[in-house]
Order: sequence, then C-alpha cells, then structure tokens
Amino acid sequence: MSLRGIGFLLQCYLMLASAMYFDLGEQEEKCIIEEIPEDMLVTGYFLLEPWNLKSFSPSPHLGVTVTVRDHNHEVVMSKRYGAFGKFTFTTHASGQQYLCFQTNSTRFAVYAGERMKLHLDIQMGEHSVDPNTEKTKDNMETLENSLSHLIDQMMYISRQQEYQREKEEMFRHISEDTNSKVLWWAVVQTSVLLSVGFWQMKRLKDFFIAKKLV
Repeated sequence: MSLRGIGFLLQCYLMLASAMYFDLGEQEEKCIIEEIPEDMLVTGYFLLEPWNLKSFSPSPHLGVTVTVRDHNHEVVMSKRYGAFGKFTFTTHASGQQYLCFQTNSTRFAVYAGERMKLHLDIQMGEHSVDPNTEKTKDNMETLENSLSHLIDQMMYISRQQEYQREKEEMFRHISEDTNSKVLWWAVVQTSVLLSVGFWQMKRLKDFFIAKKLV
C-alpha cells in the first residue's frame, strides 16, 4: 500500500476515533468501564500511534489486544488486532463492562521506547455513523442512515433509563433492609440496657437488705 493510501486510512480512523484517547506503554494494559444495558450491540473503533507522528511508520508487528469482560469479570471477547481496527460485541447482562486494551508488539524498540497513543470511539446500537455516507450523492441514503442511528440512540437511552430504574429499585430495597436492621438493632440494644439496669438495681437492693441498711 502506498504512503498516500496509508495516510488516507489513518485520517479516516482518526475521524472515527476522536471521542477519547489515552497512552499505552509496551505490553501495558489499560481498561475503561462502561455501564451498558442488556442485549446492546457495542462497536468500537481504535487507532494506535506514537505521540510523535513524524516517527510513525505502520508495522505489522505493532498491534493491540482487545479484551472485554462483563460485571462478573468473565471474558466476553478477546482478540488481537493490528494498529487500527474495529471490534464488536453484544452484552449478555446489564451492568459494568470492562474494555481492556494492551499493546502486543514485541518490537516496541523500533519507536525507541516511546509511549503510544490509542484513539478510541465507542458507539452503541446496530447502526453506527458512517463518515463516508456524508459524501454520497444520494441524500435519501444519508437521511436513512442518520435516522437509523438516531433510533438506535433513542433505544440505547431508553435501555439506560430502564437499567437505572432497576439499579434505583435495588438500592431502595437495600436501604429499606438496612434501615430495618438498624431499627431492630436499636430495639435490642435498648432492651439489653434496660435489662442490665433492672438487674443492677435488684442486686443493689438485695445488697442493702443484706447489710440491713434499709
């Protein structure tokens, strides 16, 4: 592939992966945590590059291992990619999803130990935004793609609201259970203190009677 083609691909992925970025060292793994509802299709675009772009030359030995774990830390997917790529997975249960990225190159010395920058864009839903669609001559296709993406976003927001309501209900039950236990513990403490007080008063009265003080 020519340098012009490589540059074009990098620009495309930079456009797609403009949401966030973080640095990675050799064989270093970093994770992000996303709260995602159940049965949600997640699509991720990433691009790995050095902080000094002038020293960058794509290498087949440079790559990223993407590992996704659910809230129970069970592996949902784990796959090795090149310096840029796209990954997808579907959540099986609502909750925190751990998205982990690790450089898997054994020839990192090519970049003189320089830390790499990983661009990342996470999209929810079946219809992700395609930047090439904006360049099409068919306006109806552009509108249809935008509408599909909007519907997916609305479904994602709806599922997020349902998930938050479930969490709120769970926390309310925990709070009610905790308050109930605190109330009973206070009753038990009060009963114990009263019992000890009455016992001490009886012992003191018996002592006074034995000493003929009363």
